[in-house]
Amino acid sequence: MNVALWIIAGVLAAVCLVGSSKMFVPQEKLAAMGSSAQWVLEFSPGALKAIGAVELLAAVGLILPAVLDIAPVLVPLAATGLVLLFACALTMRLRRGEKATIAGDLIYLALAAFVAWGRFGPEPFTG
Repeated sequence: MNVALWIIAGVLAAVCLVGSSKMFVPQEKLAAMGSSAQWVLEFSPGALKAIGAVELLAAVGLILPAVLDIAPVLVPLAATGLVLLFACALTMRLRRGEKATIAGDLIYLALAAFVAWGRFGPEPFTG
């Protein structure tokens, strides 16, 4: 179970690192990436930078505290934060009627919930 949690946390961290590009890529360029990226037009550039910063912090929080053994309780907290982030993404996609692109967010939400449950419950780093 510990190995599965590490793998899933690594996958989520990679996804979040890619998503954190919102901090650096202009809004127009993000919107031009396809129809599933049109949601960025509903947010201000500052809000997109904030979302990207949250994703970057989540990526760091899923891996570094456990690797460095400094406050490893931050790992399940970061995963819980990702659950909230993906729940908001699901809400936004449903509101926009983007039911075809919702599967990815659902999968990431489930993976983040699994990491949060696993690290708070059966496989914590302390004990």
